[in-house]
Amino acid sequence: VAATMPRFAANLGFLWAEAPFERRFGAAAAAGFAAVEFAQPYDREPREIAELLEANALAMVLFNLPMGDKAAGDFGIACLPGREDEFREGVASAVAYARVLGNERVNCIAGKSPAGADPALVRATLLANLRHAAAEFARAGLTLLVEPINTVDVPGFCLARQAEGAALLAELAAENAGLQYDIYHAAMMGDDPVEGLARHAPVIRHVQFADAPGRHEPGTGRVDVAGCFRRLDAMGYAGWVAAEYRPTGPTAESLGWLA
Repeated sequence: VAATMPRFAANLGFLWAEAPFERRFGAAAAAGFAAVEFAQPYDREPREIAELLEANALAMVLFNLPMGDKAAGDFGIACLPGREDEFREGVASAVAYARVLGNERVNCIAGKSPAGADPALVRATLLANLRHAAAEFARAGLTLLVEPINTVDVPGFCLARQAEGAALLAELAAENAGLQYDIYHAAMMGDDPVEGLARHAPVIRHVQFADAPGRHEPGTGRVDVAGCFRRLDAMGYAGWVAAEYRPTGPTAESLGWLA
C-alpha cells in the first residue's frame, strides 16, 4: 500500500516572505499546495482574504486568536490576568473571521508569564480563558487548538512542552479542543518529536514543522522531519501538516521535502 503522505499546508507568514502578502497565495497554489495558514488575519477585511483564497482554489486551515500588542512585548494574552475582556473580544473576532475564511481550526497562543506573577494564577487564567473559547467555538462549529512554544525562542512562554499542553487539554476536557503539535518547538525543548507525535496522537489536531535549530527547511538541522511524516502516516493522522519554516534562500528552492 502506498504511503498516504500527510496533507501539507503552507504558512504564508513564513513562506514566500520575499513576495508581497497578496502574491503568496498564487505562489503556494503554483507550488502544489491546496491549503494555507498564517498567524493573524485581523489587519485585513475577511472578504479580501477570502477572495485571495478563492482565486487560487486554496483552503484556509488555521489562524491564531489575536495575540495582543506585539510592540509592547505581547506574544499571546490567554494566560495574562486582567486581560480577560480583551481575550473574549478576540474570541468573537476569530469566530467572525473563521465564518468568512472557512477554517475549522483556530489556534491559541497562550502568552508569556508576567514577571513575578503567581504561576497558579497564570495557569488558572489560561484555563478559564480556554474554557470560554472552547464553549464559544463549540457554538460556532470550530475547534480550539493550544500550541506549546519553546522558551529558547520565547523566554517566559507559559506553555513550553507538548506534555504540558496535553495535560492542560486533559484538564480542559472539551471535545472540540486539541493540541497543535509543532515539531520545531518540541525539538527546541530537547524532546524527540517522532516519539512525541506517537505519545500525544490522541489529542493532536494540527501539526507544524521546521528543522531545528535555525527554523529552516527540512535538511538544514538535526530533526528527523521525514521520520515525523512517516510517524504521522503510521498514526493514520488525517489533519493538516503545515510548513512553518524560514527558507534559507528563495522559497521555491526550499521545497525539496515536498517531493
